[in-house]
Amino acid sequence: MGKGYTHLYTGNGKGKTSAALGLAFRAAGSGLRSIIIQFMKGLPSGEIDAAEKMGGLIAIERYGSTRFCRPDDGSMDEHREHARRGYGRAREVLTGGGYPVVILDEIITAAAFGLVSDEDIIALIRSKPEAVELVLTGRGAADGLIGHADLVTEMREIKHYYQKGVAPRKGIED
Repeated sequence: MGKGYTHLYTGNGKGKTSAALGLAFRAAGSGLRSIIIQFMKGLPSGEIDAAEKMGGLIAIERYGSTRFCRPDDGSMDEHREHARRGYGRAREVLTGGGYPVVILDEIITAAAFGLVSDEDIIALIRSKPEAVELVLTGRGAADGLIGHADLVTEMREIKHYYQKGVAPRKGIED
């Protein structure tokens, strides 16, 4: 594959995880293995089922609660523990090899909630082997993180049917 780069997909719009998954599926089409480590996600979703059909080329591991992260509901310790385990797994994967594509889905959002630090994420970027393509997703990327990425895309919401009360639909948002 040659030199790998660091991608950062951020912003308040829909499509950050979808863009990362698209990259993983494109890599699978070329025979490259990907791992997607999902932070702050614990509920069932369609991407898990799709990845299982890819013949082992895409692995998804989830490090999140089935509850939403709300700083005022007493669940922050649980969310911090999930994020700590996910971060540890990300370090293992980056140093252990075996995956030319590593996606850390919602790690930026985890940092925004104080579950991991920007410094932790920068340490992961710096530890990335040269041949690994690293993808980070989540809302609210700090300037320091943006400065360490090679490619930055901001998804910006202009209009969304969620504002009209449309619930997440199976196979589309879920």
